[in-house]
Amino acid sequence: MARTNLVGALAQRATLRQLQMFESVARTGSFTSAAEELLLAQPTVSMQLKKLSDTIGATLFEQVGNHIRLTEAGRELDAACEEVFGALASLETRIADLKGLRRGRLRLAAISSANYIGPHLLGRFGNHYPGVEIALSFSNREGLIQRIQEQHDDLYILGRPPPELDIEALPLVPNPLVAVAPHNHPLVGVPRISLTRLQKEPFIMREPGSGTRDAVLQLFESRGLPPPNTRMELSSTEAIKQAIAAGLGVSVMSLHALSLEGTDGPVTVLDVQGFPLKRHWYLAYPKNRKLTVLAQAFLDFVGEEAHQIEDEFERELAKIRSLRKADGRANGRRPS
Repeated sequence: MARTNLVGALAQRATLRQLQMFESVARTGSFTSAAEELLLAQPTVSMQLKKLSDTIGATLFEQVGNHIRLTEAGRELDAACEEVFGALASLETRIADLKGLRRGRLRLAAISSANYIGPHLLGRFGNHYPGVEIALSFSNREGLIQRIQEQHDDLYILGRPPPELDIEALPLVPNPLVAVAPHNHPLVGVPRISLTRLQKEPFIMREPGSGTRDAVLQLFESRGLPPPNTRMELSSTEAIKQAIAAGLGVSVMSLHALSLEGTDGPVTVLDVQGFPLKRHWYLAYPKNRKLTVLAQAFLDFVGEEAHQIEDEFERELAKIRSLRKADGRANGRRPS
C-alpha cells in the first residue's frame, strides 16, 4: 500500500488511541500483552484494530501458527507510527523545556541609547536561564518604531513610549539623564551650575526624534530659556562620548551610559540645576500580540529584579555626586 494513501486514510479517520494500540501489538506480538500494557480489555483492542484495518483498507496482521506478524501494510503503518510517536515525544520535550525555561529564543530590540541597560538586564536573565538563546538588536527611535509596527521582536526597550502606537509599555528601571563634559572642562567640580550658564556652552545634541533630545529641549523651554547652543547632532551615545572627550562640547546622556566606566571614563558628570532628569526605561510590546513563554518570563524576571537594579544605579549616582563635590572643594570652585 502506498505511503501517501496510507497517510491520507490515517489523517481522515484513524485515532491516536488506535495507533497506540497497534504499536503495542506490533511491539509485543500479542493482542493480550498489548491489552495488559494499555490497561484495556483484549476484545476492545481487537475491535479497535479491526476498525483501523477497515479505515486503511488493508490487513495489518496475519496469523502464523500460534503467533501473529505484520503484513506489508502493517510494516508501513508501524514505520509511520514510529515517526508520529517520535515527533510527539519530541514536541512534548520541547514544550516541557519551554515551560521549564531551559531552551528557546528570546528576541528583543532596543533604542540605541539603551545599549548599556539592555545587555545588563539580559545578562542577569541569561545567568538564570543559560539554555535560552537571546537576540538583541539596536536601532534609532525611527527604526525601533518600524520594528514595533512590523512586530519583528518579542519585546522592545525604549525611553519614551510612542503615543501613536497601540502598545503596552511597562516601566522598567529609572533612566536618569545627566549633564556631562570633558574631565578638563572649567565647569567640572563647580556646584549647582545654572541652566543659563550651561546654555552658553557648545552643545552636542542627539538627533531629532530622540527622547533624550526632547527631554533637554522641554527642560530649557520650561525655564523660559532658548534651546542649547547646538554645535553638532549625533545619533550614537558612543559618538557623543567621543566628541565630548575631544573637547567639542557638553551634552546630556543617560547615567547608564557611564555605569560601566564609572568616573574613569572620558567624560564627567556636571552638577547642573534641574539635573538629573528623571526618566524611565520601558519594556514594550504590541497590545494585539500574545507574549511567548520566554517573553512573559523575562517580564516577570525584570519585575522581580527591578528594585535591585535601581538600587545599584542609585549607588552609582551617589558615588558620582560625592566625587563631584570633592572635586569642587579641591578646586575651590564656586557656584556659577
